[in-house]
Amino acid sequence: MAIPLLADPSHAISRSYGALIEDPNDEACGVTMRATYIIDGNGVLRHSHCNDLPVGRNVPEILRLVSAFQHSDEFGEVCPASWNKGDATMVPDADSQKTKDYF
Repeated sequence: MAIPLLADPSHAISRSYGALIEDPNDEACGVTMRATYIIDGNGVLRHSHCNDLPVGRNVPEILRLVSAFQHSDEFGEVCPASWNKGDATMVPDADSQKTKDYF
């Protein structure tokens, strides 16, 4: 996989992004919720998603989001909900013909 992944054993990242359970009255205190952050090559947070412990993440959806952000960055287009690589896109101008054609 050509997407960098990292671990957070010091909990610095999970604490910074609000995903660390720190309530001393919670039996899960010190545990990180199931969180995913998409950060672009410029260090900009593009997406964050945090689930409580009993619910996992959807890896195909995360990969779809990465692809959509990359497409949008490269072409300046808008990727609508449920967009996948190769699907139709729009531009951020409601009056443009490309956007009208999409709808």
